[in-house]
Amino acid sequence: MKRRHALALGALRGAIDLADDGLIVLLAARARLVRGVARIKRCSGRAAADAAREARVQARAQALARRLAVPATTARGVLDLAIADARRAQGMSADLDQGARQAPVPMMLPMDLATAAIPGTECLLRALPPPARIAPLLRLLPRSWSRRALEVAMARVLEVPLREGAFDFMHGRRLGVEVADLGLAWVIELHDGHLRTTDVPAEASVRGSATDLLLLASRLEDADTLFFQRRLVVTGDTELGLTARNLLDRLPWEGVPLGLRIALDRGARLARAARAAHRMEAR
Repeated sequence: MKRRHALALGALRGAIDLADDGLIVLLAARARLVRGVARIKRCSGRAAADAAREARVQARAQALARRLAVPATTARGVLDLAIADARRAQGMSADLDQGARQAPVPMMLPMDLATAAIPGTECLLRALPPPARIAPLLRLLPRSWSRRALEVAMARVLEVPLREGAFDFMHGRRLGVEVADLGLAWVIELHDGHLRTTDVPAEASVRGSATDLLLLASRLEDADTLFFQRRLVVTGDTELGLTARNLLDRLPWEGVPLGLRIALDRGARLARAARAAHRMEAR
């Protein structure tokens, strides 16, 4: 029992470390985007300070924090630090309130509408590094971290269908999942009612880009569309691969925790918009 507790503790701490690394990566990406905003403002003669924009940023963060059960003070503190860094990067004072408290703006636009409404959005989206550029950084992380992160994610997203036996067809079978542009690959098997990663070779594999797999996970694209457009490729044991692919379309989306659904939806929309911006730049 003690050994099981120690393993569980180690796995959770590894996942926390991975989440912490993700926070730093996101802060670095935000800083890069801010530099792009600063350049656009200078070129277009816009004022550097935008109190209304900062209020909207905080309002969106507070709305999302409430849905994800994150303490309001924590969300505000993180955004205060990020906004202060953005102000300094643009040569402004880091004093957010300037002696007065800003009135909150409770409106939170959907990602697609919000990005479309911001001048110079395509420039900002192109500043986001495509997955292929992130791949070398991921290779520096211990492989055990990505495996644990995947297992935790599957346990959260697939809790209901696993409990209801939707994955019983995986008994004694091994399915590979490949994220082509990130250079990530795992082999998954069903063990004691839980999906686990293994080092045993896969019988079938499902391969796609990070953006397409995220769109699939968030239900913004369906498996059939991705499959027939060759954006989702099944190799090996065709029966096993197609069974897994078809199951993805039947998963009870409402069984996924609300906060996770929101995060998947927002992340997928942002990834799709960034990919479109990069493709436009390449033309």
